[in-house]
Amino acid sequence: MSEQNDRDGRPDQPENRLRRELPAEVPLSAPEAGQPAGEQSGQPLTGRQRLVKGLWPPRFTRAQLIVALLLFGLGFGLAVQVASNSDTDSALRGARQEDLVRILDELDSRTQRLEDEKQGLEKQRQELQSSSDQAAEARKQTAEKEKQLGVLAGTVAARGPGITMTIEDTKGTVQADMLLDAIQELRAAGAEAIQVNGVRVVAGTYFTGSGKSVSVDGNKINAPFRFKVIGKPQDLEPALNIPGGVVQTLEKEQATVTVERSDKIVVDALRQVKRPDYARSSSQ
Repeated sequence: MSEQNDRDGRPDQPENRLRRELPAEVPLSAPEAGQPAGEQSGQPLTGRQRLVKGLWPPRFTRAQLIVALLLFGLGFGLAVQVASNSDTDSALRGARQEDLVRILDELDSRTQRLEDEKQGLEKQRQELQSSSDQAAEARKQTAEKEKQLGVLAGTVAARGPGITMTIEDTKGTVQADMLLDAIQELRAAGAEAIQVNGVRVVAGTYFTGSGKSVSVDGNKINAPFRFKVIGKPQDLEPALNIPGGVVQTLEKEQATVTVERSDKIVVDALRQVKRPDYARSSSQ
């Protein structure tokens, strides 16, 4: 006999054992899936449960999606810009001192040229506004602009202050790309008209080389190479002589370079006016 039999005085029947094994209370229905524990038991939700209920599942409106996409695009653009600036900064940090000096000189020269151009345009505007005969003033300025464009296009002779650079190449080590680098350096320093061994240099000028021979726009030229350049001498000569610049590069190739300033440089090599095959003025 078990202790239960001793206590009740009744035998341990199967129904009594079944009654003891059943829980005291059986819920009428199972809790719904995903329902918070507080709601299942009828008790108030805790702060954490309310936060979870408010955030999940997420509910997005169309306006919120648009704002999210815009913020993503803005963040991506900022990341790209920061990465680009970092690459530029890294390149500058790794540059040599002479390269940094050259970059700084070029930036100063370009800034000054832009400032001069701005002042010139403002002066033209003031002259047009203050002139009693604005039509005549406009024609005058148009004629002057035409001459300036002719100088740049190489169809008009030019004279003014500048420099003459002579490159002696007795060993034939000067290549076409070195002469092209000199042209680019002079242009960056503010050269307005350039002539090399009787060939006018314009926007579309190209240099080619084959062995020891060099050609400019298909015209073969021989050493010594003589550059006649019109521009501000105080800017042109230092641009060629900066450390690691044109002069040092040519001298490393055992060439001899001389640069002379002058108040009167004449660039008289001309280009023929070429009529475009397809382009026409939009005013016609």
